[in-house]
Amino acid sequence: MKSTREITVMRNIKIIIALAIILLVSVGIVIGVTNHQSSEKISIVATNFPAYDFARAVVGDHAKIKMLVSPGADIHDFEPTPEDIIDIKNSQLFIYNGGESDEWVEELINNLEPEKTKLLRMMDAVNLVEEEAVEGMEAHEHEEHEEHEEHEEHEEHEEHEEQPEYDEHIWTSLRNSIKIIDQIKNTLMELSPENQKQFEENAEHYIDKLKTLDSKFQGIIDNSKRKTLIFGDRFPFRYFVDDYGLNYFAAFPGCSDQTEASSKTISFLIDKVKTKSIPVIFKIEMSNGNIAKTISEETGAKVLEFNSAHNISTNDFKNGRTYLDIMEENLTALKEALE
Repeated sequence: MKSTREITVMRNIKIIIALAIILLVSVGIVIGVTNHQSSEKISIVATNFPAYDFARAVVGDHAKIKMLVSPGADIHDFEPTPEDIIDIKNSQLFIYNGGESDEWVEELINNLEPEKTKLLRMMDAVNLVEEEAVEGMEAHEHEEHEEHEEHEEHEEHEEHEEQPEYDEHIWTSLRNSIKIIDQIKNTLMELSPENQKQFEENAEHYIDKLKTLDSKFQGIIDNSKRKTLIFGDRFPFRYFVDDYGLNYFAAFPGCSDQTEASSKTISFLIDKVKTKSIPVIFKIEMSNGNIAKTISEETGAKVLEFNSAHNISTNDFKNGRTYLDIMEENLTALKEALE
């Protein structure tokens, strides 16, 4: 016959086993529910940071979003990995910008299942402008190559009309961003009609902030004595300056892969800073800023960063930095440049 102590021990063991079973079942249920909820979330893949941030703002907790370009990387150098391709094919919504940096997308599109993956090309949401080279700017390397071979190939290509190259940095315009967000909202409502109200509220909230920022930019520019910006760097802000009627001079076009300007270009920019009494010379994010520093040393102009928001650093990404945060900082920099 078992002692009272043995019975108590056995009972405690059974209780422990029972609790363990209940816990395991409970965990299983929670995991099952979580997996079920995850499966109901919209799967979104976005090529660059603006697409990622806009989608994140509108969709809230109703989607799982992947940004293809790694934080801190240049979108112009991006090449998709096999894993990226799989993620895109398995997504319900693929948001890409279009343009020169997304040429790889065109081939991929032909292999996607249209009934499974919706496509949103941001450049389709706005009015595009062609790339331009202003006075003093270094030309694209490929443009120089084309000019060199133009005479030899003229007869071969004379029957083909040259396609315009559109500036792809559409998100640098707050007004364009509003149109893009509206398009993202409409697409998400098609994918998840039950969350329509939430998407509309989120989009409206974000757009209100963009409109407020737009008014602040316009106010600064309307009351400034200067209307010219100088960039000792690439210039991906064509849509931005067009919005507010600003003039600009820069070392390179927005998509140039050049980092060193000729002495002629640098001298031209130095002369512009001096003759127009420009107080600020801009560099862009993730740039070494060497050209801007050279101009600054010759003119005394202050070097500031004007951020195109094409990507952010790894730390900023982890900390949840947004497109709005970047544009607020640009507002402060612009005010100092136009004073």
